[in-house]
Amino acid sequence: MYDKLYHKLAIYGQEHLLRFWNELTVDEQNVLAKQINDINWDELNKLIKEYVLSKPKVNIPENLEPAPHYPLNPETTQLMDLYKKALVEGKKLVSSGKVAAFTVAGGQGTRLGYEGPKGTYQITPIKRKSLFQYFSEKISRASEKYSAIIPWYIMTSEMNYHETVIFFEKNKYFGLDKENVKFFNQGTMPAIGKDGKVLLETKNSLALSPNGHGGSLLALRMSGALSDMKKRGIDCISYFQVDNPLVPIIDLLFIGLHHLCKSEMSSIMLSKTGPYEKLGNFCVSDGKTMILEYSDLPATLAEKRNSDDSLAFIAGSPAIHIISRNFVQRLTRDDSISLPWHRADKKVPYINGKGVKIVPEKENAVKLESFIFDALPIAEKTVILEAERGKQFAPTKNKTGVDSVESCKSMLIARDAEWLECYGGLRIPKKIDGAPDCVVELSPKSFLDGEDVKVSKDRLKNKDIKSGDVKYYE
Repeated sequence: MYDKLYHKLAIYGQEHLLRFWNELTVDEQNVLAKQINDINWDELNKLIKEYVLSKPKVNIPENLEPAPHYPLNPETTQLMDLYKKALVEGKKLVSSGKVAAFTVAGGQGTRLGYEGPKGTYQITPIKRKSLFQYFSEKISRASEKYSAIIPWYIMTSEMNYHETVIFFEKNKYFGLDKENVKFFNQGTMPAIGKDGKVLLETKNSLALSPNGHGGSLLALRMSGALSDMKKRGIDCISYFQVDNPLVPIIDLLFIGLHHLCKSEMSSIMLSKTGPYEKLGNFCVSDGKTMILEYSDLPATLAEKRNSDDSLAFIAGSPAIHIISRNFVQRLTRDDSISLPWHRADKKVPYINGKGVKIVPEKENAVKLESFIFDALPIAEKTVILEAERGKQFAPTKNKTGVDSVESCKSMLIARDAEWLECYGGLRIPKKIDGAPDCVVELSPKSFLDGEDVKVSKDRLKNKDIKSGDVKYYE
């Protein structure tokens, strides 16, 4: 086995990966051998030359324009009628079992100062429900409300698969039917040193990391999840990331609009807060919709203004999509997918030639990732729908500051307070800046949306909230 592996690696100058072979047990040798054999070394060698040993240039189309989108509030009779039809169509699709939820949850909570899968992080302000529990309760209520089975597909990574499954089993799937919750792993890519050499994390393991959320589409097929969707009659996949608890998993307008417009891949957009907000930019070139990363959009375009002084490239992506199952099947029909790779320079711990663990203080390696939004230009038809930021996007990426645990909890409180006030008729005490002067939390198991609060208005009577109150509504 050693000779075959050595010959395979030597062709690409990667034979250093076997330098500790004789120190390994048979089981450890098998682990390393499998990792090496799972890699397409011809492809990886090309990627190293293109993305590691040289920095690829981002090609900005000369005819790049802002992508058109459907507005948050329809301003014409024609649009109003379309939105009404979309709501009816969305409800019909969900009620007939045509919609599945799909969460990408391969990350750890490292940036939150938390050890464990990010989905197990406790995010709600009062009951400290985990992200997974919060989504589970949303799915439970939507299933009840629309008399439907809504299967949930959760993509994990090798580093957190077992912990995630154990977490759900320990919590009895938060009341969901185990048969309707499917876990599978995304693919991995090895971390590569700036010299083009693949890094070892330990003597018997490559330094592997998830291959990006673009890998989720191929992972759906290779895991059997896509086949399972087909058997269930799923047409629409509601895609969202695990760190955004505010996302409406079942958005009837969005689902219905996607279907009525015969879109293959649809996206939610948010109006950017400024030209350099760290959101991907929805653009169009030669009739193809695309997302250009905030760091790649030239300043002249980022700062471009319309005649009313609004930003021309106003549409930012919060990574919320509806994807047609048939589209995923078409993209992955050869058990492969052709999406561009993106280079990310990272600090990656590794062992050196003497077997000593090195924790670098500066970026020492390149990770290659593919992004799901790069499937947009391949879609024959796309839809972009504007959404209200405070109703759909509260990412939990950092411990404090922007897009943090703090900001996420504040947005959850603000959204729930608004629902209680607008639909429940309660008086909400306010601070000088207009933020709620209280802490409230609505259980998604009872309150999926404002309509649910309105229906429960009678039982909320005489429960006005005072400044400083902490109240949970179940």
